[in-house]
Amino acid sequence: MKRISVGARLDRLPIAKWHYELLIFIGLGLFVDGIDNYMGSAILSQLVETGWSNNYLNATFISFTMIGLMFGSLFAGYVGDRFGRKFAYQINLLIFGCAALIGAFSPNMHVLIACRLLMGLGLGAEIVVGFGTFAEFLPARERGRWASFLSLIGNCAGPFAMVLSYFVIPIFGWRVMFIIGGVSAILVWIMRHNLPESPRWYEVRGEYDKADKILDDVEKKIELERNIKLPPINEYYFVESDEKKEQVSWQILFKKFLLKRTVVAASCLIAMNTLIYTIINWLPTIFVQAGISVPKSVGMTAMMMLGAPVGVYVSSMLTDKFPRKYLAVGLLFFIAAISYVYSLQRSDFAIMTIGFFMTVLIYFFVCFSCSVYVPELFPTEIRLSGMGIANAIGRMTAVLSPYGVAWLLTNYGPASVFEVLSIFIMFIAAVILILGVETRGKTLEDLNAGGSVNHSDCAFQRVRKLVPTIPLKRYKQSG
Repeated sequence: MKRISVGARLDRLPIAKWHYELLIFIGLGLFVDGIDNYMGSAILSQLVETGWSNNYLNATFISFTMIGLMFGSLFAGYVGDRFGRKFAYQINLLIFGCAALIGAFSPNMHVLIACRLLMGLGLGAEIVVGFGTFAEFLPARERGRWASFLSLIGNCAGPFAMVLSYFVIPIFGWRVMFIIGGVSAILVWIMRHNLPESPRWYEVRGEYDKADKILDDVEKKIELERNIKLPPINEYYFVESDEKKEQVSWQILFKKFLLKRTVVAASCLIAMNTLIYTIINWLPTIFVQAGISVPKSVGMTAMMMLGAPVGVYVSSMLTDKFPRKYLAVGLLFFIAAISYVYSLQRSDFAIMTIGFFMTVLIYFFVCFSCSVYVPELFPTEIRLSGMGIANAIGRMTAVLSPYGVAWLLTNYGPASVFEVLSIFIMFIAAVILILGVETRGKTLEDLNAGGSVNHSDCAFQRVRKLVPTIPLKRYKQSG
């Protein structure tokens, strides 16, 4: 029996209130996730100053966070592909919300580290499920731009967390920060109960009636909202309905064309995690080690972190304009160069100014890799598992890197951290240059087939035939 492809129905939809609701509610989860994640750096600097912790205990705190994030990614991938996107993105909020509240009352650093491990499980799951799920709702012509918008919401949490820490920690102490993060997570968990399941996930499981019900309701709402009649879908988009769908094993990620994609995704996320957890998380502590007071170090970091939303906004404007592979390589090259230049600076003004632009580039890459490129690399049947494994591999590097940073800081000073980082980032750029694949302008269904579709056969060309009101110049692709 033939039926209309879910992907074709989603790709022909004009952007409407439904898409904005998905953006807001999934984005809120990522925002709370980011607050809980980024406030750790400011908290660690106060713990060192008060004698509650030291460089190596801080390194353990960060590493246990990474371990939690790693297993949280794997957990989210399995649960999301097996039991559904909605179940996965609700349970992870509950986990890190409850763990944050418990951590607020830790009697010592060792208990706080254990609580941070549990927080990491939820934090790692949110990133995988949030970006992976959102990509499945988006039309191909808007995927890069709107995924970047989602990342913008999530990454605004960085500067917000630092500003919040700047005002809260000196007055109320670090425990209140965990209470804020935990309560916020529980509130968002309650708000997100009505989010829909991914129709694409229902389709690959053979649950066509459930997918059609969601899309029927959405299409009616959009037609009413926009006062339009959606055009009919060409027979080209009709697919065979299989009565039974076999569960896809994660082992397929290490075979044939998916092996290369797994390596590329893991490389992107190794770079992303190294940049965030080597530079961003350690900045306040690095400043304190250089003799700067805790309030001033947090304030300088907050000023630099204003580059995070700027970088993500730039990503939303430019991601769909350049080939994904070469954009990744170019960004890593410039990050490596500016990191080295940053290591040479001594004045506060130069540190904050160059640091701001370094943060812009870092978060351009973070947004591009985590929210756009990596989710595009895997088929729907195994998307969250692929993202989870790639994230877990990325986290493995971040588990060990804090100890390397602590050793470099103790023996060679802050400049050495940035010099070693530059060399490592250039190596990752070379891997992506050699193995990277192009995904720009292709539907998720085209990419599922092995990624061999040419730009001339890509979905934005087909979608334009279905929705004639879309301006051609806005979505024109180069060959």
